Amino acid sequence: MTQSTVRFGLVGYGAWGKFHADAIAKTEGAELRAISGRTEQTCQAAREAFPDADVYDDYRELVQRDDLDVVDIVVPNHAHHEIACSALEAGKHLLLEKPMAISVGQCDDILRLAERNQRLVAIGHELRLSSLWGKASELVEEGFVGQPQYVLVELSRNPYREGSSGWRYDIEQVGNWILEEPIHFFDLARWYLQSSGQPTSVYATANSRQEGHPELQDNFSAIVHFEGGAYGVVTQTLSAFEHHQTVKITGSRGAIWLSWSGPKDRTRHPTFFLKAFDGNQVREVPIARTAGELFELEDQVQMMVRAVRDGAPLAATGEDGRWSVALCLAAAESVEKGVPVVI
Repeated sequence: MTQSTVRFGLVGYGAWGKFHADAIAKTEGAELRAISGRTEQTCQAAREAFPDADVYDDYRELVQRDDLDVVDIVVPNHAHHEIACSALEAGKHLLLEKPMAISVGQCDDILRLAERNQRLVAIGHELRLSSLWGKASELVEEGFVGQPQYVLVELSRNPYREGSSGWRYDIEQVGNWILEEPIHFFDLARWYLQSSGQPTSVYATANSRQEGHPELQDNFSAIVHFEGGAYGVVTQTLSAFEHHQTVKITGSRGAIWLSWSGPKDRTRHPTFFLKAFDGNQVREVPIARTAGELFELEDQVQMMVRAVRDGAPLAATGEDGRWSVALCLAAAESVEKGVPVVI
């Protein structure tokens, strides 16, 4: 290990945790020193895949190690708060998968501990690091569309995987399904429309194709209004096939249309494009490298290394994570009550 190496401990070695482990292992300047799994099966799989890492069946042993800089948390939603607080109290920086927590109060606990211990909290809104979705942000910031007025973020995909022991279909563990994937899209809408200030209200509706389980909202749509008059539409269906995401951004002068498609969300061989209209003509904007959440996860680990080692900025901070949770919970309240909810 060189002096500039950032030492990671990973809590969670399920399907997505394995991708986190791979990303850490292949990132220059990062070292995967320890892994915590929930079952003996996942612990054994971690030992076989990463023989140089110490493996624990209790995350408390991992976070108390004094030779770790960052704890990367990839566990079911309901456990984020407890493990994040434990890691921060132990003096570790956090790379925390979305949602930051399942309540705004839990997010506030994490932010208070991070400030008290002067630790970084990075939230796993990896789409901000995408060569595709990030290029749209660059165009907006450059003024290509003029003043942004409207954003649509739409997803059509196959149903969610159940997760280890079916946790994703247990509403007590997931919090609510709006926290599961639409949370990324609320973050994108807020990111693209940041020149219009913060969100002020959410109006949402949803339904389920699963008889007897209205809480499992396969179809979901929301309208988010912002201080400056812009608004965003976030919409998703889990009653479709493959994985197809679209973003459209329009402003006072131009428009942007982006699309990403693949057989699964974790494919390394998607199709994607970005088209831009400047008010006179349409052109296709080249994207420098392949877009997709596996690539963005690797970029996220690199970002964390630079932030800890060099003081570089985080793509999505704890404050961003808190906003995303607040928007999702407001949307859930709107679905339940059938009225707009003020933020």
